[in-house]
Amino acid sequence: MILVTGANGGLGSATLAALRAGGADALGGSRTPGEGMRRLDFDDPAGIDLAGVSTLVLVSAGYAEDDQVVARHAAVVDAAVRDGVRHVVYTSLTGAGDHLGFALAHRATERLLRASGLSWTILRNGLYAELFGGLLMWSADGAAVESAFGDGALAAVTRADLAEAAAVVAADPARHAGRVYELVGTPITAADVAGRLGVPHRGIGLGEYRRRLLDETPGLLPFQPPMLTSIATAVRHGFLDATHPDLPTLLNRPSDPLETAATAASATRPRVAV
Repeated sequence: MILVTGANGGLGSATLAALRAGGADALGGSRTPGEGMRRLDFDDPAGIDLAGVSTLVLVSAGYAEDDQVVARHAAVVDAAVRDGVRHVVYTSLTGAGDHLGFALAHRATERLLRASGLSWTILRNGLYAELFGGLLMWSADGAAVESAFGDGALAAVTRADLAEAAAVVAADPARHAGRVYELVGTPITAADVAGRLGVPHRGIGLGEYRRRLLDETPGLLPFQPPMLTSIATAVRHGFLDATHPDLPTLLNRPSDPLETAATAASATRPRVAV
């Protein structure tokens, strides 16, 4: 049986759906499980139950500080060893993302897997097209998008494509054992997204972007402003624009993230009364 963690989240739910669409015997796990899911609370190591699981798709639990994320992942890896899981597929971060503020937890988890004695596959996922579009900011009148990305491009990838790739690997883990895949897409810029939306793109500096995150963006957790700023500066200075053949090879088709990024940006466009 294949078990997918984070099955109520975007990537986990899409991966589970892709596995089931392909006829795999797959189950979802979550801290807040729905019907037919297994309860998995990474903050309760003694309660992590992976009995009967042959292949575990470990979707990164990245919404926390690094020490908490690494502790959660370590608890899952320990449970996998204890319960006889044969293979772990881990959704990591693209190698080009080592400059990002959340890379360390991914690399630490990769190290844990390599040292665990388990069979593993590491999926180094690029940044989501949905995230790139969602990070674009609209002018107050909704007539232009603004960003600190400058002219830099991001080899963005859609969540659906990453889920499909994870399902391909998890359905035949022996074929992909010991492999590290770089799953990035086609480079796109903020201007490309703005052009698809039919509006201009206006650049802002990194300092202004940080100020907006701190002063004008309610609900962010303390670690998130530096994390988001690290994405902006990495894109701006050309660290995340490299392509790689792994994703189209696994999917047997190219990936086109631009429309997905534009849809995500459009969803945040302000409604201006006429």
